[in-house]
Amino acid sequence: MSRYLLDKFLFTVDRDPVLVERYREDPAGTVAEWERTTANRLLSAHAGEDSTWLAFTDEERAALVAHDYPTLFGMGAHPFLTLTLFIAMFERDHPEPMAYQRAYAEALAHFSLPYPDIST
Repeated sequence: MSRYLLDKFLFTVDRDPVLVERYREDPAGTVAEWERTTANRLLSAHAGEDSTWLAFTDEERAALVAHDYPTLFGMGAHPFLTLTLFIAMFERDHPEPMAYQRAYAEALAHFSLPYPDIST
């Protein structure tokens, strides 16, 4: 399992409005394409300095495809990255102010301190 790769996915998708919409509508296709084209691209490297070994585990891939942020949180994905991405994708489906944020917190309420390690 790679918390780095999970966080990298959440970070890069959240920063691209086209990817946010694609991930909302076609999570399996987005995860598969991102893993194939972006997972091994170093964030700040020059062309040709890519990695070759990074890949999601089956459990990580399934949680990403299912938009299962409680499972991602339990795996150590950073809560701010999941929150900002999932707000971008699903806040519009909750008409009342802060309704999605409250639903997010409720879904994570079963976690108690200490929270899963989010260091990378």
